[in-house]
Amino acid sequence: MTCNPLVDPADQRVPRIPPPCALTIFGVTGDLARRKVLPAIYDLANRGLLPAGFSLTGVARSPWTTQQFINQAHAAVTSGARTPFRQRVWEQLTASMAYVSGDIADPSTYAELRQALERSDRDFGTGANRAFYLSMPPSTFAPICGHLASSGLAQDSTAAKVVIEKPFGHDLASARALDATLAQVFDPSAIFRIDHYLGKETVRGMLATRFANQVFEPLWSHEYVDHVQITMAEEMGVGSRASYYDQIGATRDVMQNHLLQLLAITAMEGPGSFGAADLRRAKENALAAVRLAGQANDCAVRGQYTAGWQGNIAVPGYLDEPGIPGGSTTDTFGALKLEIATDRWQGTPFYLRTGKRLGRRVTEVAIQFSRTADQVRAGLETRYMGANALVIRIQPDEGITLRVGAKVPQTDMEVRDVTMDFSYGHAFTESLPDAYERLILDVLLSYDPLFPGAREVDESWRVIDPVEQHWASLGGPPDPYAAGTWGPAAADGLLRRDGREWRRP
Repeated sequence: MTCNPLVDPADQRVPRIPPPCALTIFGVTGDLARRKVLPAIYDLANRGLLPAGFSLTGVARSPWTTQQFINQAHAAVTSGARTPFRQRVWEQLTASMAYVSGDIADPSTYAELRQALERSDRDFGTGANRAFYLSMPPSTFAPICGHLASSGLAQDSTAAKVVIEKPFGHDLASARALDATLAQVFDPSAIFRIDHYLGKETVRGMLATRFANQVFEPLWSHEYVDHVQITMAEEMGVGSRASYYDQIGATRDVMQNHLLQLLAITAMEGPGSFGAADLRRAKENALAAVRLAGQANDCAVRGQYTAGWQGNIAVPGYLDEPGIPGGSTTDTFGALKLEIATDRWQGTPFYLRTGKRLGRRVTEVAIQFSRTADQVRAGLETRYMGANALVIRIQPDEGITLRVGAKVPQTDMEVRDVTMDFSYGHAFTESLPDAYERLILDVLLSYDPLFPGAREVDESWRVIDPVEQHWASLGGPPDPYAAGTWGPAAADGLLRRDGREWRRP
C-alpha cells in the first residue's frame, strides 16, 4: 500500500474511514432513531465515511419485514438527512440492511439477531466487529446487555461495542450499578455513553476559542470573570416523550449531562493534549471540584410550565399534556448556582438553567467579565455600558459574540455596548455536521474523546443527587411559570440576591 505524497498522514482533515463493522440499533422504530440516528447514518454514507464492509440491523417490536424497515428508514432519511438524497448511495446502504422483529426480553430475538449478524460477517466481511446502539429507555440497558452476553453476541469484548443513551442511571447508585453490569459484558473502552452535545462542532470549538487565542486564556479565571451563565432553553413541550419525561424531569434529562459537560469544558485546566485520555482527565478534574454554592434550598430552583403562549400559539400546561398524570411534580425547569473549588475559579459562581416552553430555543455559554475601576474613571461616561461578555452560541445560530464598549459618535466620551460577532454560517463554506454523524463515526472508529467516562458520570450525579433529594423531600409541586416566559420568579431571585441578572438570549 502506497501513501499519497500530497497528503500529510497527520492532517486531521483527512477523512477517517472505520474498519468493516456491523451496527445494530435496538429501538430502531423509536423517535430518536427516526429523527437522528438513521439520517446520520445515511449522511455518513453520502459523505463516503462508512466502510465498504458495513451492515445495519434494526431491532424492535413492530412486526415488520426487512423491506418495511427499509421503507420506514427511507421516510426518515428523506425528511431528516442533512445531505442531498442520492439513489445510488441509498441502494448501497439498503443492500446491507436487515430487520429483526421481537421483544428484547425474549431470547429468540437474540437468536434471530445472531443469524442476521453472522450473515453480515459472511456477506459484508464485518468479521464480528459489532456495535450495539441502545436507542431505548434506560430501564432496558442492563437486560439487553445481559442477553447480548448470554447469546454470545458480545463474546469478543475487544470487537463488540455498546452505545448507551443518556441519562446513564437516575442517580449515583444506579449509575454505578449499571456500570458494574456493563463491565461484566463489555470492556470499559468499548462502552460509549453518548451525549450528543459533545458531538456538536460548536462545543469542540469552545476548546479552540479558549486555548488557541492568547487574548482569551489569560482572562479565563476569577481575576477577570465575574460569573458564568450556561443556558439550554427549549420552546417545545414534552411532545411524544411524555411517559419517559415524567419519570426523568429537566434536571436529570439535561442538567446532569449536557450542562455539566459544558461547565467542565468551560472550567477545566488546559489538557496535556487533545487526545482522549488527557481531555477526559481534565474534564474529570473540573467536575470533581464542582460544589453547590450553599444549601440546596438556596442554590437550586425547579419549575413546571403552565398554560401560556409560544409566539402567537396558545399551548397547554404540563399537567394538561397527553400522557402526563394529574398532580405530577416532575420539573420542566431547573436552575443551579454552583462553585468550583480550584484556584482558577475561587469565588466565581456558575449559574446553570434549562427548561421547556421557555422564551426561545437557545443553548449558550456566557462568560461575564468583571467591571474594572478604569471603566468608570473620570472622563468616561459608561452608565449605558454593561460589563464585557463573551457569549459562545452552541445552537441555533452557532457562533461567538464579544460584547465591548465603544465611543458613541458625536459625543464627548460616552461609551455604549457594541458586539463583535462571528457566525459559523458566514465564516465557513462547510456546513456543520450533525452531532450524531460525528458520534456514530467515532463509535465505529473506537475513538472516544467525546464520550463521558464513568468518573465523569459519577461526578455529575454527585452534584445532582443532593438537589433531587432535597426536591423530593419537599413533597409539593415545582414553582409554576407560564409557557413562553423564562422560568419561575424564584430563578430570577437566585441571581438577584447576588446583584446579578439572567441574560436574555
